[in-house]
Amino acid sequence: MLNVTPSRESLDPIEIASLDEIQSLQLERMKWSLQHAYSKVPMYKQRFDELGVHPDDLHNLSDLAKFPFTNKDDLRDNYPFGMFAVPQQQIARIHASSGTTGKATVVGYTQNDIDMWADMVARSMRASGTKSGDLVHVAYGYGLFTGGLGAHYGAEKLGCTVIPVSGGMTERQVTLIQDFKPTTIMVTPSYMLNILEAFQSAGIDPRECSLNVGIFGAEPWTASLREQVESAFDMHAVDIYGLSEILGPGVANECVETKDGLHIWEDHFYPEIINPETGEVLPDGEMGELVFTTITKEGLPMVRYRTRDLTRLLPGTARSMRRMEKVTGRSDDMIILRGVNIFPTQIEEHVLAIPALAPYYQIELTRAGAMDSMKVLVETTETCSGDERDNVAQQLADKIKNTIGVTAQVVNGEPGSVERSQGKARRVVDLRPKD
Repeated sequence: MLNVTPSRESLDPIEIASLDEIQSLQLERMKWSLQHAYSKVPMYKQRFDELGVHPDDLHNLSDLAKFPFTNKDDLRDNYPFGMFAVPQQQIARIHASSGTTGKATVVGYTQNDIDMWADMVARSMRASGTKSGDLVHVAYGYGLFTGGLGAHYGAEKLGCTVIPVSGGMTERQVTLIQDFKPTTIMVTPSYMLNILEAFQSAGIDPRECSLNVGIFGAEPWTASLREQVESAFDMHAVDIYGLSEILGPGVANECVETKDGLHIWEDHFYPEIINPETGEVLPDGEMGELVFTTITKEGLPMVRYRTRDLTRLLPGTARSMRRMEKVTGRSDDMIILRGVNIFPTQIEEHVLAIPALAPYYQIELTRAGAMDSMKVLVETTETCSGDERDNVAQQLADKIKNTIGVTAQVVNGEPGSVERSQGKARRVVDLRPKD
C-alpha cells in the first residue's frame, strides 16, 4: 500500500490543539447551542422546563448531564419540521431516513450547516489519506440518504474531482474504476464486497486497480473485513462515522496513519458514553451507548442524542481529539436469543475466519412456540458438493456454539445464494411474531 499519511502542516489547527483549548471552545459553543435549542425548539423548552434546567445552568462541560436526552422517536413525534430551530425559508436542504420502521426522521440544514458538513467530510477524507486533486469515486446512495451528497460536498471542498456514481449497477462500478482510475472510493463496507466480487467475476485483479484509499461507513464492520479488503485491493480501508440526526458522514473518522479508532471532531460534536439501561454518564474507557450533542448546528440542534451505537471513548493519538472505538453493534440491533446477547458482527468474524466461505451472510430469527431459533445463511466461495458444504456449515455452527454460546442452524448455499446489498446490508431478518 502507498504511504498516504497527510502532512501535519495540512491539518486544521484545532485538530492538534491542546485539550484545554478544545474544552474551552466546546464550553463556549455548548452554551450557545443549548440556548439556541431552548429558545427556538418548543420540544426542548418543554423538556428543559420539566426537568427544571435552563441553558444558564451549564457552567462546565460535566453539567450537560443535567439536561434531557433526545431520541429518534422525538423526531418522529415532531414530524416533519417540528424540531427545526430556524424558519423553513432558512433551511437549505432536507434529508430523511427511509422510514421503514415508522415515520421517516427528517433533518434540515442551513447553508452554514451545509458548509460545516462539507468541512467535516473534507477533514475526514484528509485524515483517511485523500488529498486535493485526487479522483474520488462516490458509491454511497444519493437522494434523501445523507451518504452520497455528504461525501460529494466534502470531496469537492477538499479540492478533489468527484465521480458521483451512487450505488447499484455493480458491474458498471468496476468499469468506471478501471476506466476513470479513481484513487479513493467512498462506499458502505458491505457493498465494497459486491464490488470485489464483480472484479473477480470479470477476471480482473483488484490489486492492479487504481484505488489507494477506501472510506467505509454507514454500518458496523470488523477488523477482519478491513484485512480482507486491504489485502484484496492493496489499499487502505478506513472507517468514517456519522448519522443523519447529528450531521451525516463526517462526525468522526479514523486517521490512516494509526487506524486505531475514529477521532471525533469535537469542535462541533460533544460525545458522552452512557449506561444504556440507566442513562448514567460513564467515564472515558468504559463501554456503553454513544450520545452526541451538536454545538454548532443551526437548523437542527441535537441535545444529548442517543445514537444506540455501542462503543467507548479513548484519548487522542494522531489528533488531539478523543477517539471512539469501532462500533461493535447497536443496542437496538442486539439479538437476544434464549437469554444470550448477540451482535451481527460476532457472526461476521466467524464467517470471515473460514476460507471456504464467501464474506456474505444473513441471520434469520424465527419462533416455534415459545422457543426462538436462529438460522445463519452463508455461501461457499466456489461450487462444491453437498457433503462439503454441510461440513463447512457444521464448522461455522460449532464456532458459533463454542464462542457465543447459542445453537444456530447454518445453511450453506451455492455462490450467489445470499442476498446482496446495494447500500446498507440487511444483516438480520426477524420473522418472529410481534408481541
